[in-house]
Amino acid sequence: MQVFCDFDGTISIEDATDMVLSRFADPEWEDIERQWKQGLMGSGECMRRQIALVQASRQDIDALLDTASIDPGFEEFLSYCRSSDLPVTIVSDGVDYFIRHILARHGIDDMAIVANVLTYCFADGHESYSLFPSPTANGCMSGSGVCKCRVVKSPDLQIYIGDGRSDFCVSDKVDLIFAKAKLIDYCEDRGIPHVAFETFTDLLPKMKAVLPGVTRGQRALLHSKTA
Repeated sequence: MQVFCDFDGTISIEDATDMVLSRFADPEWEDIERQWKQGLMGSGECMRRQIALVQASRQDIDALLDTASIDPGFEEFLSYCRSSDLPVTIVSDGVDYFIRHILARHGIDDMAIVANVLTYCFADGHESYSLFPSPTANGCMSGSGVCKCRVVKSPDLQIYIGDGRSDFCVSDKVDLIFAKAKLIDYCEDRGIPHVAFETFTDLLPKMKAVLPGVTRGQRALLHSKTA
């Protein structure tokens, strides 16, 4: 059994990438965002173009990320998974550096993370940034920087936790899905069985209750639409 979990808006309260772009990127990033929402480009291209617009030192970015918070119940959830031999992998269409920095600040520095890779260089007196997609993105039909559908392919039973757009395409490809925010609406509109949650504090007892009955091939019977 394997747990996969989104980061921005699921584990983190704020969207870390939006925080950085809002503070440090040229305003053009919002035009690029609108083009993505209109379906004119995939999220992978959108993110690469936006990150290239960031103008800030690593120290300034780190200081901003230090203000980001995570769900207060996530650490207890993670502790339960580890004590129950449930591997947890963060799979995010966000930025690996941002994720690792925020988690490390909360004392979590040993998680498996699949995300877009941030690189930086110092030239002409300032730092510049580039974003490279995960190898899993090759051939992604959604044009994502991280193809979550490829990441969750596993011979083990798959549990997925998410909240938004980047989780839509994977929501019908796992054995058990916990959904919040926009992902709840997406699942309900398409008749995808799911367990709704608001925080990891209320997710944990729901997972404990449903796990004993989870088996591969009985997906529709294992989910609840009640919060």
